[in-house]
Amino acid sequence: MVTSFLTDAKQLDSASVEVRASTAPNSKIEFVKVIVVGSPKGVVKIIHTLYRLGFAEVTEWSPPTPTANSGEVMSVMTRLVLLD
Repeated sequence: MVTSFLTDAKQLDSASVEVRASTAPNSKIEFVKVIVVGSPKGVVKIIHTLYRLGFAEVTEWSPPTPTANSGEVMSVMTRLVLLD
């Protein structure tokens, strides 16, 4: 799990961040989905931390959606990236 950008690893509250990419062959642009999964409190805390760091607006994230695991939610945002 990536935590080096956080000032305090205890802020995670058992949330995790996952990055997956999807693109067409030979494309110069790519849609990247960032997924945060964890407790509702942990997911909100990560989203607010990423906002304070200038990564994404809070409104860019989907509403927290329950997962198959009890007490766990996920939120997703999609970012368009220009490839080198």
